[in-house]
This record gives sequence, C-alpha cells and structure tokens, in this order.
Amino acid sequence: MPFLETLFMLMVGHALADFVLQPEVMGYGKNRNSDIHNNQSSRFPHWAYWMTGHSLIHGGIVFLITGNILLGLIETVSHWCIDFMKCEGRLTLHQDQALHVALKVAYAALA
Repeated sequence: MPFLETLFMLMVGHALADFVLQPEVMGYGKNRNSDIHNNQSSRFPHWAYWMTGHSLIHGGIVFLITGNILLGLIETVSHWCIDFMKCEGRLTLHQDQALHVALKVAYAALA
C-alpha cells in the first residue's frame, strides 16, 4: 500500500480508537489521577487495565493496517507511554495528539 493510503488508514484507525472506541469511562478509567479511583472499595478496574486495553486497541489497529506485528507492538507501548504522560499532566492534549500523528507518519514510511 502506498505511503499516503497507509497514512490515511492509520489516521482513520487512530480517530476510531481515540474517539469512537474509547468510551467516557475508559477516558477516566485510564487516568490514575481520576476521581473515579478514589473509592478503595470500588469494583472499578485498576487504571492500568484501562490504559493497557486502550493501547492494545491502537496497537491492534496499526497491525491490521500495516500487517507488521513489530509496528503494532511499538504502537501499543508508545501509546501507553504517551497517554500516561498526558494523564500525569506532562503533555497537553495537542502535544499528545501530535506525538501520535508523528508515529503514524513513521509507520506509514516504514510499512
């Protein structure tokens, strides 16, 4: 698949995973600083489960589009780290998205 087609598909996949396939509960759940984690007796899953699930969705989409398991694994780990930094207040939403897009450009170039 040519670079522009691959990049377009990766961007569509990113939009789906970050905005459609991430329900509100996951957006709050993946943030260890969210108020929903304050109730120690809550049966709400630990934040790392939410973050890992969200990141695996992204990695899976990258793998499905590129057919490259290594790129899928890189996406899973990098998405986890970038979103963690955003949840910790070390990155803004715009910086978070810029890093995700930059990685998609790299994947398209490598695929």
